[in-house]
Amino acid sequence: MSLYWRIFLLNACVLAVAVALLLGPVTVSTPVLFGEALVLLGGLAAMLVANAVLLRVGLAPLARLNRAMATADLLKPGTRPAVTGGGETAALTRTFNAMLDRLEAERAASTGRVLTALEAERRRIAQELHDEIGQTLTAVLLQLKYAADRAPEPVRTDLHQAQETTRASLDEIRRIARRLRPGVLEELGLHSALRSLAAEFTTPGLGVTAHITPGLPHLDPATELVLYRVAQEGLTNAARHSGATRVEVHLRRLPHGGVGLLVRDDGTGTGGAPEGAGIQGMRERALLIGAELSVGPGPHGGTQVRLETPDTPKAAP
Repeated sequence: MSLYWRIFLLNACVLAVAVALLLGPVTVSTPVLFGEALVLLGGLAAMLVANAVLLRVGLAPLARLNRAMATADLLKPGTRPAVTGGGETAALTRTFNAMLDRLEAERAASTGRVLTALEAERRRIAQELHDEIGQTLTAVLLQLKYAADRAPEPVRTDLHQAQETTRASLDEIRRIARRLRPGVLEELGLHSALRSLAAEFTTPGLGVTAHITPGLPHLDPATELVLYRVAQEGLTNAARHSGATRVEVHLRRLPHGGVGLLVRDDGTGTGGAPEGAGIQGMRERALLIGAELSVGPGPHGGTQVRLETPDTPKAAP
């Protein structure tokens, strides 16, 4: 039965009861007596309550659908309102679910194109930093050494300081280039890239350890890149915002055949703060490979980032 006819019949039932009462032995005096006024008011209140309850029951599916629409998040796919009953409400729910499927697919496709272009731009910038600025600073470093070897003692000290500044700038540029373009990932694979990433983020105040289970399944380049970028973003957040002193990076095989990545720190946690661009970027990357991403408090405090890829039955050699 359609929503129109359900509401119509509900109101018809209330009006029929009111007409039946008027045709009964009830009389109203002129002027209306106090007792008769109480009976009329009581009947009106009863009809209004009955009408409100019947409408609430009839419109409950729309209220559930409205809550589902208000809480829908394309970055957290898979949640769909249940299709209950029949008529227009069920058809509207099915249409809304189909629209979510289409929007999630289109968002994943567009995000894939954007991230692919972003990675290409990262590689181009990293290559230019290495080839242009890196080589220029290397030449400047050699010129400073040449000048320092022939300069008088007072000037030689200043030239040595300029050498150290230039060398530090060159190291920083190389570090930025490595973050922009994970050459270790392309050349040596995900295992070595994660260990290199852990070593890069390790400082006197922050210890980072990588635990990689042997016998992981073979992963395609896109999945490896997503795992690497999620680990990189998790370590960046832990180093910059959490106040942590220890971070663990775990990579292991899941029971269903996929791969699980876990980045856990002992910092202050998110504290209920809204998700920033970094976490949203991780969610968008997870959507590209159909993985599930969860960010929340760890079992002993701090924050943990968990990424689980779909089934990959092909075993690694």
